[in-house]
Amino acid sequence: MPHKDNLLLASLSPGDLAALLPHLKLAHFKQDRTLFEAGDSIEATYFPTSAVISIVVTLSSGQVVEAAMVGRDGVVGASAALDGNMALSRAIIQLSGDAMVCSLEGLRSAAMQSQSLLSLLIRHEQTLYAQAQQSAACLAAHHVDARLCRWLLRSRDLSRSDTLLFTQEFLAEMLGVARTSVTVVAHTLQQAGIIKYSRGKIQITNLEGLQDAACECYETVRSQYQGLLGGGRNVGTRHPPQDGASSE
Repeated sequence: MPHKDNLLLASLSPGDLAALLPHLKLAHFKQDRTLFEAGDSIEATYFPTSAVISIVVTLSSGQVVEAAMVGRDGVVGASAALDGNMALSRAIIQLSGDAMVCSLEGLRSAAMQSQSLLSLLIRHEQTLYAQAQQSAACLAAHHVDARLCRWLLRSRDLSRSDTLLFTQEFLAEMLGVARTSVTVVAHTLQQAGIIKYSRGKIQITNLEGLQDAACECYETVRSQYQGLLGGGRNVGTRHPPQDGASSE
């Protein structure tokens, strides 16, 4: 069943899952699609199974900076089920893939009838907020090379692939830096044998090297999501990619 590929849905009790299943529909989302903008009313919630979603903040200058990254370990738009249905930021598809889409009323109704589901959604929103806080600290305190490594690692964990389809322009936008900064760091990592980079594609060739070069924020965020999921479901790091993902 597709819903099992989302770790949050897979962690639900049989009763909570049964209440949600009639409201879930699998959908495919292409890269760069906007799910909602800041100020929009959230009309649906998204449980990614293979897609990766970026929560971003847009400044008046037009600059965009990523605040959080959500994939198969979470949900986007869950705050709407807690009566906060106005979006505070923009949500865009970072990596193409699938997600289970749940109607807003369906999730709210199920949550209002289940203390365990309501508690899980609240804890998820706290975890998402903690990730945004960590991103703010990372932006202020850590060098761009360590931040890029952290970002690539989390993208790898959520996509379950060593091959990531990103342009340098997109990476620079998500990290809030100039494209030239990403170019320099990508070249350094490639020279060190940690990644291979061609236009629009990054291949991780030395996972341990990438982990060593990443800042502490990667492990902090990973641990927070493991805590959300009860510690029994590993979101990432040292696992091999799934079938069809490159490991060269």
